Amino acid sequence: MPTKKRRSVLGSTALGIGLAAALLGLPSGALAQGTPKPAVVAVQSPDIPAANAMAHAQQLQSISTANGGNRAHGRAGFRASADYVKAKLDAAGFQTTLQSFTYQGATGWNVIAEWPHGDASQVVFLGAHLDSVPAGAGINDNGSGTSAVLETALAVARADARPAKRLRFGWWGAEELGLIGSKHYVANLPAAERTKIKSYLNFDMVGAKNTRTWGVYTDSASLGATLTEYFRGKGIATRGINIGARSDHAPFKSAGIQVSGISSGDDPCYHSRCDDINNIESSVLGHGTNAAAYAAWKLAGVPARVPLPVPAQRAAA
Repeated sequence: MPTKKRRSVLGSTALGIGLAAALLGLPSGALAQGTPKPAVVAVQSPDIPAANAMAHAQQLQSISTANGGNRAHGRAGFRASADYVKAKLDAAGFQTTLQSFTYQGATGWNVIAEWPHGDASQVVFLGAHLDSVPAGAGINDNGSGTSAVLETALAVARADARPAKRLRFGWWGAEELGLIGSKHYVANLPAAERTKIKSYLNFDMVGAKNTRTWGVYTDSASLGATLTEYFRGKGIATRGINIGARSDHAPFKSAGIQVSGISSGDDPCYHSRCDDINNIESSVLGHGTNAAAYAAWKLAGVPARVPLPVPAQRAAA
């Protein structure tokens, strides 16, 4: 975030029918009596290991170390970060774009990835800024958000998800200089394309050590409630936060799009050299990642399929 953002923050046998009824939460015998069997049950997001997102954060640290100690706009570390994210998404089957812009005489980049399934006129968008400040690697701010959103996208691909709505993901350049990348993206969207984006969720600083209470953006009560549901299910406290126009949700909100997001908060290494891989906590980043996945699955309508009963002959084998 820019400097001014600082804040705290089913089978045909009787056995198969009985099992299917139980999985669907139906009374015993309901399916045998001819109750229509739905193709899907309640949405259920995957349980993503925290180590998955931490591996991305470690790669961002390595990129920073190999490129002058940061991943800032206009520096080699930023382009290497964008290339890393895009390569992961390309391999996973996303439709990806590197969108360029110029700021302060340097070329910046946004990475945009779309999962090619679901209603393209109903877009659920998750994003995070990819750049650091020049002072350091920026692993909480915002390698953590970058990693959480990237791993959520990869989980969509691993699940070969077929959402009702279209899932889109973005990683923004030059956020630390005033939301430059996200502003450029929104400003260059035709009006008809803007109206297709039904929600935008922002993930900025989601790995801070010792986080016990998570901040949930108060901009949209309904979107915030979806994020809060994840934490409540884990017995983790949340509180509403209003960070105004200090992160990449702001351009979307200004365009009339519903927005929300989460933050674990900043830390003593905020915008400093010590914001490195040792400045984040695996369990915290794991919750940030799974909160993102929970929201993506629910808002986009990713179905959880009913597992079919195992045929007796296979079970015996």
